[in-house]
Amino acid sequence: MTTITISRTDTSILGRWWWTVDRWLLAAVLALIGIGIFLVMAAGPAAAGRIGAEAFHFVRRQFVFLPVAIGVMLVVSLMAPRTVRRLAAVGFGVTALMLFATLFIGTEIKGAARWIHIGPLSIQPSEFIKPFFAVTAAWMFSAGRENEGFPGQWIAIGLYAMVALLLLAQPDVGMTLVVSAVWAAQFFLAGLPMVLVVLFVAAGLGAAVGAYFLFDHVKSRIDRFLDPASGDTYQIDKAMQAFRDGGLFGRGPGEGRVKELLPDAHTDFIFAVAGEEFGLILCIFIVGLFAFIVLRGIARAMEEDNLFVLLAVGGLVSQFGLQALINMASSLHLMPTKGMTLPFVSYGGSSTLALALGFGMMLALTRRRPTGGGGV
Repeated sequence: MTTITISRTDTSILGRWWWTVDRWLLAAVLALIGIGIFLVMAAGPAAAGRIGAEAFHFVRRQFVFLPVAIGVMLVVSLMAPRTVRRLAAVGFGVTALMLFATLFIGTEIKGAARWIHIGPLSIQPSEFIKPFFAVTAAWMFSAGRENEGFPGQWIAIGLYAMVALLLLAQPDVGMTLVVSAVWAAQFFLAGLPMVLVVLFVAAGLGAAVGAYFLFDHVKSRIDRFLDPASGDTYQIDKAMQAFRDGGLFGRGPGEGRVKELLPDAHTDFIFAVAGEEFGLILCIFIVGLFAFIVLRGIARAMEEDNLFVLLAVGGLVSQFGLQALINMASSLHLMPTKGMTLPFVSYGGSSTLALALGFGMMLALTRRRPTGGGGV
């Protein structure tokens, strides 16, 4: 058998990539993808049966999405920081237009118009706006700090206001809060004065209270979280049953029963499927993988002396970790339910491809370079 090795002296694109990319981050995300394959295979047939589709409908579709997503992630990870910045700016412009288009031609699902159809494809632009906006905002913040007279902060504020308004118009309050939290973290890292930090925190709390009174679905979810007797808690009750039935080691692959009763078992509540079939052991391992990726990403970002790379990686890794935290906390009834996928584990085309783009940009920006900000 012939073993393929890449020498440290290999100056090809692939050789330079292999010896500069963070292979631990890459291995961790590939492990998540592998776990996701098994869990979608477990939950997918039951979900397909509920909509009258062929048993492996969702499994087959996920096996179409994943190779494309992995390819996108690896191609993007080859890029220099300057190219990543340009990709994010162009991607932000395109997805912002698509987000605006959903207000007029979007398909309404569960009271929100978040999807648009382009030929045979259904695309959720809000998933793609997240990584593109995080990198574009980082560019504006860093340009404002490094170039006197350039209104980078004001441009970033204007872009944020536009994105938040478009998301709220769908409405998608949860996604708006995620984007707001990531943007505020970047603003803080960019040197936001403490007075403004206090004002932003107060504004965030005010917005959360306002969302409770303005959006009926937000009010309903919070009320059901605080007082389960006030409404339907079917999904969260079944999710908690899954964790109880799984115990420490789980019931075994394919032996779970709650997935047959949970409408969103293959997407929003796939963590519950992991708990029932593979037990607390796998759940802790999944949490550990997400924690490792977040901490590793932050550590690599802190090694940088380039402000753009620091802010962009900080934004991308915060977004990744926050999405995972919201999904798992919702499944465990630690916060009100929110329709958000578990990164690289849940079924989903737009979500998987958008996450691949974001993670590819993070891998590209955390690659070792001769100087901290080289190539920016």
